[in-house]
Amino acid sequence: MRLITLGDAVDEMVENAVGRAIDIMYHNMADQVTLDDMARAAMFSKFHFSRVFRKATGVSPGRFLAALRLQEAKRLLLSTSLSVTEISQRVGYQSVGTFSSRFRRSVNMSPSTYRRMGGVTLQVCGTVPRQQPTPNRPATVHGQIGAPPVPSGLGKVFVGLFPDRLPQGRPVRCTVLRGPGPFEFGDVPLGTWYLLGYSVAVDRDKVISGPQDYGNGLYIGSNGPITIRPETQVRVADLTLRPMNRLDPPVLLALLDARELQPTGT
Repeated sequence: MRLITLGDAVDEMVENAVGRAIDIMYHNMADQVTLDDMARAAMFSKFHFSRVFRKATGVSPGRFLAALRLQEAKRLLLSTSLSVTEISQRVGYQSVGTFSSRFRRSVNMSPSTYRRMGGVTLQVCGTVPRQQPTPNRPATVHGQIGAPPVPSGLGKVFVGLFPDRLPQGRPVRCTVLRGPGPFEFGDVPLGTWYLLGYSVAVDRDKVISGPQDYGNGLYIGSNGPITIRPETQVRVADLTLRPMNRLDPPVLLALLDARELQPTGT
């Protein structure tokens, strides 16, 4: 029998508190949810709440809420016939232009294209801009991607280097693997990056059934921060994919078409 320690109890308390705040975000996306509202739901002071939330999720409450709004927009684009304007209003945007530009910047395609493509993409890394390599000594980041056994198998695995913990927008380097295994990035720019990976279970329905169902069948992993300095030549960075949970920020990139390839594990 496993003993419940004080640390376990504190972790569970924090998870439940952050979860209550996230529930407030889910149920009030069309409204102006304030930091006070979130802290009140978590039953923490505003200052303490922000610190605890960032530690639990990796991002600030405001960025988490913005990501949830775009994730809900993705769901509505696939599951309803609402116009882009109507959807933008439902997820809390006053301007459809602002909504469309933020959606494109985060998902790498416009709302109308996302709807037309059915929420999936065949190419994630084809148009990633190449930055200047590290002078004289180009840095290489390589490692191994692991994953737990998945009954239906996983499709392709996306791996990218991002400037922060949110998997959105264009990574500085990325690749798509046929399954868990080794990866390598060359000419990695100077800076601090986060290695983020995700894959989709082959039997996952691309149409999300509800606002809080976005993680079902999605496997993610992260490693970072990874700092590349002028003297850096090689960095090893491994990560293991795991089932997404409610404290993970949404993956705003369009999902890979997991059905294009055979399963990679059972």
